[in-house]
Amino acid sequence: MRFSWNGLILAPLAVPLAFSVVLAPALGGGWRILPFMLVLLMLGCILSYGTTILLFLPSLFLLSLWRPMTGIGVALLGLVLGTAMLLPVTWLQWTSSGPDSGPPTESFLEFFRLWLFDPLNAVFPLAGLITAALYWWLGTRRQRQPAVAPT
Repeated sequence: MRFSWNGLILAPLAVPLAFSVVLAPALGGGWRILPFMLVLLMLGCILSYGTTILLFLPSLFLLSLWRPMTGIGVALLGLVLGTAMLLPVTWLQWTSSGPDSGPPTESFLEFFRLWLFDPLNAVFPLAGLITAALYWWLGTRRQRQPAVAPT
């Protein structure tokens, strides 16, 4: 699969932006929630762009050397990498889970077991799937356009 600048710029932005916009009305909406939305958007973009650049693109490159990548293969790769991102995010949550955001009182495995079934964690595999599928769509869209015949 060919590299796509449009895919790199736009695909990782979609999920954090949608998550911030959907979460704002749930928190009451209005102008006073705007700073929270912007902070949430920035943190989501850091995670999304970091995962895309450091994990998704190298994995996609290595897999494309091994076999031709299809849209379903790219989406499954995004799903797997999105699920894998649960581990470092849960690690960060665990390190600040103690009293007064201090050292944790339980082991990481116990904390991970409890946090694994949190409904909000379903966002990670879904975000990986959507980002990868959007990257694929943006990367192959230009190739599918018919060439204009010279006159």
